[in-house]
Amino acid sequence: MATQPIPAPGTPTIQAEAILRYMRMSPQKARLVIDLIRGQRAADALQILHFTKKRVARDIEKLLRSAIANAERKAEDAGEPLDVDRLYVARCFVNEGP
Repeated sequence: MATQPIPAPGTPTIQAEAILRYMRMSPQKARLVIDLIRGQRAADALQILHFTKKRVARDIEKLLRSAIANAERKAEDAGEPLDVDRLYVARCFVNEGP
C-alpha cells in the first residue's frame, strides 16, 4: 500500500509504502475491502476501515497506519514539512500468497 500527498504546485512529492505478507486470509475477501479505500484520502480511508465489518479491515487499517508513519518518517528525514491531512492512498493491491 502506498500513500503520497496530494501534489500542490511547486512542491515535491513523497511516496511511502508498507507491505503486509503472509496474512492468513482469502485474497478475494481482502480485495473487497481494499477496493473501498483505493484513491481515498488517508483520513477518510482510516474511517472507512474502522467502520467496515469485515475481519480483514483491522489488518488493512494497521497497514495503512504503518504507511502513514513511513511517509512522516521519510519527510522528516528529507527535512520537508508533511501535512498528514493531504495524504491519500495512491496504490493498494492484494496478491495471492504461497
